[in-house]
Amino acid sequence: MADWLRARVAGRMAGYAHVRAEAGLPAEDVERRRSVVRRLLTEELDAYTAEQLKAGRAALGAAAEDRISQVVLDALFGLGPLEALLADNRVENIAVNGADTVWVRYADGRKERAEALAASDEELIGLVRQIAARAGVEERRFDRGMPRLNICLPDGSRMFAVMAVTGRVSLSIRRHRFRTATLPDLVRLGVCDDALANFLGAVVRARRNVIIAGGTNVGKTTVLRALASAIPPDERLVTIEDTFELGLDHDPAHPDVVAMQAREPNIEGEGVIDQAELVRWGLRMSPDRVIVGEIRGAEVVPMCNAMSQGNDGSLSTIHSSTSRGVFTKLAAYAAQSPERLSLEATNLLVASAVHFVVHLGWDADGRRVVDSVREIVDADGAQVISNEVYRPGPDGRAVPATPLRSETLQDLLAAGLDERGLREQRWGRTA
Repeated sequence: MADWLRARVAGRMAGYAHVRAEAGLPAEDVERRRSVVRRLLTEELDAYTAEQLKAGRAALGAAAEDRISQVVLDALFGLGPLEALLADNRVENIAVNGADTVWVRYADGRKERAEALAASDEELIGLVRQIAARAGVEERRFDRGMPRLNICLPDGSRMFAVMAVTGRVSLSIRRHRFRTATLPDLVRLGVCDDALANFLGAVVRARRNVIIAGGTNVGKTTVLRALASAIPPDERLVTIEDTFELGLDHDPAHPDVVAMQAREPNIEGEGVIDQAELVRWGLRMSPDRVIVGEIRGAEVVPMCNAMSQGNDGSLSTIHSSTSRGVFTKLAAYAAQSPERLSLEATNLLVASAVHFVVHLGWDADGRRVVDSVREIVDADGAQVISNEVYRPGPDGRAVPATPLRSETLQDLLAAGLDERGLREQRWGRTA
């Protein structure tokens, strides 16, 4: 019934749009089209009811009509059968292994199997293409020639889909339950305590360059958003991402933001623009800070160059299982970049560009937490020298460790670091 009704309404909408185009009228906005679709739904359901009654058959009840209408609206304007799952704030991740195998993980750690998303894998592929056409700023193909798709959904969730190279079409959707975040939010969520939040805020205000590290799904993007909340609102930000995810350009706390997204090649294999190129472009846009959503390749070199030549206060994220392991990942990416930097050259570049590494992990109770903070001091040949100013405590949460350097401490105090908090953390002043 829903498929039939959707086809009827879609056909009438196509004819309606054609008439407007022939008359030279502009395309209508989404709300106006949604209003027209609701009117057409009512007309089609009334006609269906009349036919049923004329044939002596029972008509649909009001509840059934409402349910079918919502399914059609979701299919035409939303994300189809995914709409209901994404509307549930408890859902954290969705894994799809074929149209009829859907797993949902909730924020409390539960994992449950959900209803099928489509009648077949072919129908699921069609749904993915439909979502990509609505959600993407740039064209995002999904076919045997381009068997993977990486896009940001309208609610900020990140969807990765793959076909042809797997037995069945598969999707992974990572929810961002906190589209905007502040340092007090991190305290409320248990990611860090007040003293550490105060420290991180001072680091951002003092225009220190920070890389946020951690494993998959540990909350790096949320923490980056929270750190960015400490950036003064009059600063101009340029964000560089593989796929739009940060959403700082939609945050009222940041009125001057240019959000840039990498572009994939077209069907002829041309027109690709990677993050490394976008970093170079971003530096020409007079930014106060450049924020790279995730370091994953050749962009590490232009990013470090940007950090070390006047764009202090930049932020980025990277995948790493430990805070010390960040330096190995950066060196590996730099070695694979067009510049082919040696380990020694990379370490010198990193030491001159990055001031702090903030690492996220899991505490003893399985909660996301900051577990380590490193201050980069210098480079010595094949090694980046750093002090772990916060290290994992007995429960896995960060506790104060090595004192900050005197110069850094003075700068953070000038940026509003609470000196009483320092005494409580047993750091104190250093000579």
